[in-house]
Formats: sequence, C-alpha cells, structure tokens
Amino acid sequence: MTEPTFQNPFRPGAGHAPPYLAGRSAEKEEMRRLLRQTVITENMVLTGLRGVGKTVLLETFRPLALKEGWLWANADLSESVSVTEDTLAIRILTDIALFTAPLLAQESKQIDLGFASQERIVRKPLNFAVLKQYYENIPGLVADKIKGTLEYVWSVLPHESIKGAVFAYDEAQNMTDHATRNQFPLSVLLEVFQSIQKKGIPFMLVMTGLPTLFPKLVEARTYAERMFHVVFLNPLDEQSAKEAILKPVQDAKCPLQFSTETVDAIWKLSSGYPHFIQFICKEVFDAWLTKIASNDVPSIPEAEILMKLDTNFFAGRWAKATDRQRDLLQVISLLDTCDSEFTVQEVVLESRNSLMKPFTASHVSQMVSNLIDLGLVYKNRFGKYSLAVPLMSGFIRRQTLSPEGY
Repeated sequence: MTEPTFQNPFRPGAGHAPPYLAGRSAEKEEMRRLLRQTVITENMVLTGLRGVGKTVLLETFRPLALKEGWLWANADLSESVSVTEDTLAIRILTDIALFTAPLLAQESKQIDLGFASQERIVRKPLNFAVLKQYYENIPGLVADKIKGTLEYVWSVLPHESIKGAVFAYDEAQNMTDHATRNQFPLSVLLEVFQSIQKKGIPFMLVMTGLPTLFPKLVEARTYAERMFHVVFLNPLDEQSAKEAILKPVQDAKCPLQFSTETVDAIWKLSSGYPHFIQFICKEVFDAWLTKIASNDVPSIPEAEILMKLDTNFFAGRWAKATDRQRDLLQVISLLDTCDSEFTVQEVVLESRNSLMKPFTASHVSQMVSNLIDLGLVYKNRFGKYSLAVPLMSGFIRRQTLSPEGY
C-alpha cells in the first residue's frame, strides 16, 4: 500500500503557534480593553503553568495592538538580562530601536564659517547607536537614563498615527534583583514604567511567565499590585480542547479523521493543556499513518505516548530532585487535590499513611521551599501550594509502576 502523502498538521514545540488557536477569546478581549487606555493605569501579567500557551497567546496580541495603532516590541527576558541594571538598559534600548530605526531625529549644530557661525539642522536615524549615545549623555542613575530616553523617544514619535508602544516580555519570571551585588534590574524596570506612565506616556508593559512572576513583581515593588492586571491562563475547556483537536485535521483536508471516541480520549489524556494536545495529536496521527500504510487497525498508542511524554517533558525536571524530595513529591501526588492546591498539613497527614518515615510540618515547609527553587512547586497564596508542572502528578505516580504499568 502506498504511504499517504499528506502532512501531519500538528506542531508541538516551545512557543510554536498551533495550526488552530482554540479558546482564549476572553483573554484577547482583556488585551483589547487595555489597548483602549489613553492613560496607562493597567499593564498586563499573563501567567500560568508551562504548556498552557502563554507564549503563543502573547504572539496573538501583537496583531491586535498593531491594528489599534500601537507599536510592538517583544523579547525573552533571559537570566542574562537581569544580571545587572546595565544589561536591562541594553535590552530596553534594543527593543526601542526596533521601531525607532526608520524614524529621523533632528539635531542642531553650529557651523563655523570663519567670519560667522550658522545653525544647521542635521537629521539622523534613531537607531540603536544614536539611542545609546543619547542614553549615555543623560546624567543620573540607570533608571534616570532609561526614563529620559523613553521620554525623548515619545517626543519624536508621530502621535497622529501612533497611539503608544507595547513592551512585551516573555519568560519574565527570570527577572530578579541581586541585593548582594547592589543590582536591582527588576525594580528598575518597574520604576521606569511606573514613572513614565504617570507622566502620561503611553508605553505599556505586557509580561508573561510562570505563577511565580506576579509575587516576584510585588516583592520588588509593592505598587506592582496596582500596576498590573493579572490574567491566569487555565487549560482549555472541553469544547475548546476538542476544537483544537479537530480543526487542524479538518482545515488541512486530511483524509484521516479522528473519531468521537478518539477525540474524547485525547481530551482526557491532555487535560486541556494546549502543548499536550499538540504533542498527543501528533503522536496519534503519526501512529495512525503507519498503521494505515501497513493495513493495521488504527488505535491510540497511549502507553507509548505516555512513555515518550515522560522522557521528553517530565524526566529532566524529575532528575533535579533528591531522593527525599522525590518521596515528598510522591506523597503530594497521592493527594486528592494534587492537581489543584495543597497545604503542608495535608502532605504531613498523607505521609503518615504512605511512608515508613513520615514528614514533619517543618521538614515539609523546608523541602517545599527547595522544590520552589527547582521550579517543581509554586506558592499560589498564603499557605497553599501547587505543582508547577502540568500533569506532573500522573508522571510521579507512574514512577512507582513497572514499565508494564503504563
């Protein structure tokens, strides 16, 4: 039998746009609302677990902003950006230059003619080099220099055609202050935008990151609570998740279609997380193509998919934990509320039922703090914790099974 020539429409990957973006209409409307501000009193924090689609959704905000007359600059806030306040300044200047480079700024110069002087207007592009020089010539601290540069940029932008500028930063949970080195890049970032927005300059911050992001912003500057509107991105509901499964196949006019039973199975296996929908659908689709080519009856290779998902997504994070930390995570995975939130006391009680050597409350508190640093747990409110990796509880429980237990 000739192998099918049509392509698998699903594209799992870090930040890769899915073939069809399901749901998220409420989040897009929130972005439109913020873009209607004439004076910026609200910025956005877009947060959620890994695999929920934060980066993809941030990219869909870009055309919304451009359509409304806003400039758009975006970048990842890697750990290197927050090494010093100077590296943050370079990041911002680079982002500004993306939309100012085509513009011309005028500069007055006195020309000595020997017997007299004459003023001459020189026009030059507002590229990075020019902005960097302007930044360097401003006296004061790094924050003062960034503010002055942003104020200058706004003064030369054509206000009749540009409503404002959005600075969109992904992976913003990587930003941090370094008190021991007297470097406070996160605090500077918040101070700069709060200051220029108070002056009526419509430069907006949109930051995406893990659930640790907003508490970190508030810790850096308490007024961050009033600066940001927080949008927590949840997994897709059942209807939207099934659209994300079915539409790519339909739009690509693939002769191979998922049955209702298959769609239900993928929805349950993915729990509505967009990344897992893409991953599972791709694996199912590839497996079905192989089976059709060999005249086998198509089915969902659930065990094989889980094993591959465990290897690709979970194993690296699991490897960070010590043996005793893994014991704690296994106790957490046995809680009825392991996929939502749990308390230290709930973990202590469960450990008495499942471990020969149970945990004390102080031990759990200390270890949870270490797991937060490893990115495996996060504190979502006072006294409440959650696993920071979606579907991690199922992976943890599978670690107690033999390979045949998949």
